[in-house]
Amino acid sequence: MGDEMRAIVVDEPGPPEVLRLRRRAVPVPAAGEVLIQVEAFGLNRSEVHFRSGVATSGSFPRIPGIEAAGIVVLAPGGEFAVGTQVVTMMGGMGREFDGGYAEYVCVPAGQVIAFVSDLPWEQIGAVPEMVQTAYGSLHTGVRARPGQSLLVRGGTSSVGMALIVLAKTEGMTVYATTRRAGARELLLDIGADEVFVDDGEVAPAVRHVAVDGVDGAVELVGVNVLKDTLRAVKSGGTVCFTGMVSGRWTIPDFYPMDWLPNGVRLTSYSGESSDLPPSILQDFLAAAETGAVRIPVGKVYRLEDIVQAHRDMEAGVIGGKAVVRVDRSD
Repeated sequence: MGDEMRAIVVDEPGPPEVLRLRRRAVPVPAAGEVLIQVEAFGLNRSEVHFRSGVATSGSFPRIPGIEAAGIVVLAPGGEFAVGTQVVTMMGGMGREFDGGYAEYVCVPAGQVIAFVSDLPWEQIGAVPEMVQTAYGSLHTGVRARPGQSLLVRGGTSSVGMALIVLAKTEGMTVYATTRRAGARELLLDIGADEVFVDDGEVAPAVRHVAVDGVDGAVELVGVNVLKDTLRAVKSGGTVCFTGMVSGRWTIPDFYPMDWLPNGVRLTSYSGESSDLPPSILQDFLAAAETGAVRIPVGKVYRLEDIVQAHRDMEAGVIGGKAVVRVDRSD
């Protein structure tokens, strides 16, 4: 490790072109912090929001990135042995302090999770935030139980795919939506029991299959379809608002009596690394190693490709989780 590293820096908010590859000093961890050599990191829509200037938190200039996977280089407090495989996410990463879009990242030890895996780093890099969000949406948001039914609104998003995989491993019946008829086979292949092509209204089709409505739903598309998602859920069921791939996240003139069917609960989920039990991460990676679950990597980029990666995210053309594999060969 030298004194310098390559990192993506945003000086002020704007279009993808504000993401610039720079040389920065490698951060020095204090007691209670961990320095991680980043091997790969997933890309997230919240990073597009931050880069665009529409996020409600964070400051510039900043190295973005709310997650990273790699190897412990230094842990002055002794929380982790040097060489340990770890992931980290959230906690202000990439907003309040510099994040994962770099060769090294320094984070509080409390938001680091150790694991052991022989999977390629580009697969591991796809997992942390994706599985944390899916697991939290399922258990904190929906409070799902085995044997129940779940609607995943936005099934081809990376979190949607992870939700399908997790819900099936927990014995649930899973219905998923996609706007592209060509994506049906992909969602069926990773475990969805039924896939609905989404034209903005899927509740009637869902209720044709699940007559009383589904037990729960996770909204990943946005408030533009939320009213319809609520109508697909039975009385006593729960809709968890987790994502907004459509970019629509506020409701003008929200009228609860009109929006909320009798007895249907609306919750939300946006979690931290502490919300992901280490055993869940380890079990997911182990299942991926045996082929029991599939990690939905859409496309792998290099650090130098970050502008194109953000363009692709905004265009919605990745078809799974976008990952950057950090290459030190140069």
